[in-house]
Amino acid sequence: MRIGIIYTSISGNTKELALLINNQFKQRSLDVYLYSIEQFACHRLDEFDAIVIGTYTWGNGEIPDEMMPLYQEFKKIDRRNIVTGVFGTGDSFYPHYCGAVDMFRDLLNVKTDLSVTLKVELLPQQQDIARCNKFVDLLLARFENLILH
Repeated sequence: MRIGIIYTSISGNTKELALLINNQFKQRSLDVYLYSIEQFACHRLDEFDAIVIGTYTWGNGEIPDEMMPLYQEFKKIDRRNIVTGVFGTGDSFYPHYCGAVDMFRDLLNVKTDLSVTLKVELLPQQQDIARCNKFVDLLLARFENLILH
């Protein structure tokens, strides 16, 4: 199983969350690749069995500009055989808390086999490690279920 984690981060919070999730996959000895969005070519989506997207939210609950090409790429495909997950960090002070996570969630739910989402308040804390562990477990369970059926 090849897993790609693609993230963007402006404050470093989403990058920290991406690193925590990446470590959870690595602890299970899985074939995982971590990319900032600037390092990832969208045409490479087919190289992975699972894609995990990490994003912060910009403006009034919007997807950051640098993530729009990836979002648009997912709009063009219909890959129910690829398992996906989406995570992000945000500030619940804002009315559209982690709105970019919600937008990716809604799209991936239609275009892929979306397994799990995770929202974290600002910088990940110690208690978020258990949430990252559950995120990875749910994604892997969905992948196993997809393979069996």
